[in-house]
Amino acid sequence: MKIVFVGAGSTVFVKNLVGDLFVTEGVPADLEIALYDIDPVRSEESRLVAEALTTNFNQGRASVKTFVGVENRSAALEGAAIVIFTVQVGGYKPATVSDFEIPKKYGIRQTIGDTLGIGGIFRGLRTIPVIDAMIEEMHHVAPNAILLNYTNPMAIVTGAALDRWPGRTVGLCHSVQVCAPHLLRDLGMEAHDLRWSIAGINHMAWLLEIRDGKRDLYPEIKRRAAEKNRAALSGDADRHPDMVRYEIMKHFGYYTTESSEHAAEYTPYWIKNSAPERIERFNIPLDEYPRRCEEQISAWEEQRVALADTGQIAHDRSVEYAADIVAAYATDLPSRIHGNVRNDGSIPNLPQDAVVEVPVMVDGNGLHRVPVEPLPPQCAALNRTNINVQLLTISAARELRRERVYQAAMLDPVTSSELPPEEIISMCDELFEAHRAYLPEYR
Repeated sequence: MKIVFVGAGSTVFVKNLVGDLFVTEGVPADLEIALYDIDPVRSEESRLVAEALTTNFNQGRASVKTFVGVENRSAALEGAAIVIFTVQVGGYKPATVSDFEIPKKYGIRQTIGDTLGIGGIFRGLRTIPVIDAMIEEMHHVAPNAILLNYTNPMAIVTGAALDRWPGRTVGLCHSVQVCAPHLLRDLGMEAHDLRWSIAGINHMAWLLEIRDGKRDLYPEIKRRAAEKNRAALSGDADRHPDMVRYEIMKHFGYYTTESSEHAAEYTPYWIKNSAPERIERFNIPLDEYPRRCEEQISAWEEQRVALADTGQIAHDRSVEYAADIVAAYATDLPSRIHGNVRNDGSIPNLPQDAVVEVPVMVDGNGLHRVPVEPLPPQCAALNRTNINVQLLTISAARELRRERVYQAAMLDPVTSSELPPEEIISMCDELFEAHRAYLPEYR
């Protein structure tokens, strides 16, 4: 079985996914792993990591081969059973830095900027042409491959991929599988038979049900969360990282899957120039993503040196779903995951063409969506505010119309609450200029 990593320069992520393949039951040992990237240095680092994992966890039975440069992408993809897309177009520098610094001139502050907001819009616009070109090659050299998208903005990139590779594309994010355990741990609660149900959209999926066996845990969760936020807001306790999510749960009734720093960007209530004290009050870490990038670069440099010195590499099974999908596809033993797929009725009260995050069954025949009940109306309504931006961004990339980009930004919850239309247009035009090397010509 051939597994291709496109964007293999994401070395830490490749390390986690390749390591998972070698420690997951049902994954064939004699995998053919192809690492593709445009950066020869990062590709070589990923090759060293993958080969060290092969030696330490696979007895060297899997093969690892690197492919560098756009001209070699088709060769990397040829014969693939699984294609894993982990691309950051334009990199941290200069592209992501521009996504933060240009909006900042207009008073738009971001925390992560990779999923929604002005940063998410332009990251999506940069990424869609790349995944489109890759899929065009897959039609010729890997017509039966399953495409696993790990690239943000998840809903935007996955939605675009589904236009070209329907039925065999799923977007994957670990926010679902860590949601319920994180919540209980943060509130000092335990469950001996934890059961949960989650559905919605990526990074704003809703923890609809959480039980210990048959016992509903939500009443105690809400009581403890309200008390924890009350104490933090009154100064009786330290501020904590989950304050925004607890407030959303307080007002909308359900806990969301992604962190408070993300959630603060998806709703218009927190990052406000008119109320800057709310940023500190609710412990919102502005410019968090650039900080994390710098920390990850530094941490990887330490790992790289250690790997070069010893040839040894450690790995513990991650929570990512990729290895589970490979095992289910290889063995035809069904596995249940949560994935991002075209709605098509999976959540009845969300738009049919939206990308939703719902249960998905995987077996030897591929991917099978599992429909769920309609969301609580207030949850669906909040999801739609994000879906509007996602669908318009995909439309902009398909039509190459700046007007669609302006409209997506004008409907973004944070941007629209801070800027008038003419300033939004000006900001978008500056970003178009900054990202000209990565974008086709928009009319």
